[in-house]
Amino acid sequence: MSLKAQLEAIIYAAETPITLDQIIQLVKDSVVAAGAADDAEVKSRVRSCLEELAGEYGGSDHGIEIRQVAGGYRMSTKPEQHEVVRTYARSLKPPVRLSLPALETLAVISYKQPVTVPEINDIRGVDSGGVIGTLLDRKLITTAGRKQVIGRPILYKTTKEFLMRFGLKDVNELPSMEEFEKLVAESFQAELIPAESAAAETFSTTEPASDTSTSEEEEESTRAPKNSDGRESASSEREEIEKSAAPRAK
Repeated sequence: MSLKAQLEAIIYAAETPITLDQIIQLVKDSVVAAGAADDAEVKSRVRSCLEELAGEYGGSDHGIEIRQVAGGYRMSTKPEQHEVVRTYARSLKPPVRLSLPALETLAVISYKQPVTVPEINDIRGVDSGGVIGTLLDRKLITTAGRKQVIGRPILYKTTKEFLMRFGLKDVNELPSMEEFEKLVAESFQAELIPAESAAAETFSTTEPASDTSTSEEEEESTRAPKNSDGRESASSEREEIEKSAAPRAK
């Protein structure tokens, strides 16, 4: 492969501007093998080839160009092509937005496919008929024949569109059930901890109600003494009556 082709592939693949030093480190061995005597000559050849490549892309036959941006090289569309690129970007499909029930159903189908609606309902614990229709409309799932049991229910599986939307090579790239359960547990724990902290804070600021009831012993001590018949003693009252009934001295 020629040096120019290598530089073109590197700049195209780079997500961010790639510097001259980074490029030299990547192609140094092949440049030395091609006859470069020392590092200075390697750098000179790479720089010269980059300028030649940028000049070729600068022609009217190319819709993209190689520019120096933020100290490095990168490919970008030419200003005169911005309108057609903008039109193309508007034609792209919007990102898929799914509800939590739809995501749950899609996850069940992804891991259990091919699977029937009754089997999905057993796993989720709710009816998934309506959600299945949504996933079919989004072309994320499709039918996969019928299961050879009584009633012959329809089997469902994921589609190529599902792989494209989630950036998967195939369903084997899905996380294992152990990894999936770990992710769910971590997410649940992250939501649970703030709730527990709030509950603890609320409890700590709540003062217990004071007990204003009077004990039985205190009530007994405040009662008037009783005689053997269970009646209150009235000796003091009799004394007062006798004094009032006595003749007054003249």
